[in-house]
Amino acid sequence: MTASPGARALYDELRARGTDHFAACRHVANRLVGILHGCLKTRTLYNEETAWAHRSAKPEEAAVAA
Repeated sequence: MTASPGARALYDELRARGTDHFAACRHVANRLVGILHGCLKTRTLYNEETAWAHRSAKPEEAAVAA
């Protein structure tokens, strides 16, 4: 979790909601598997900003985009 600010933010959010450590780690790992599968599928390199961009958007911005 120390190398990826996006993964760390997701982990911290899950822990704040009361999810235990191991479940939070599984959730983050599953999210990373999905992101990396998308990279393989589209033949693109992993990019931290792109991978976690949806997490940095503010809720009101996300509502406008939808």
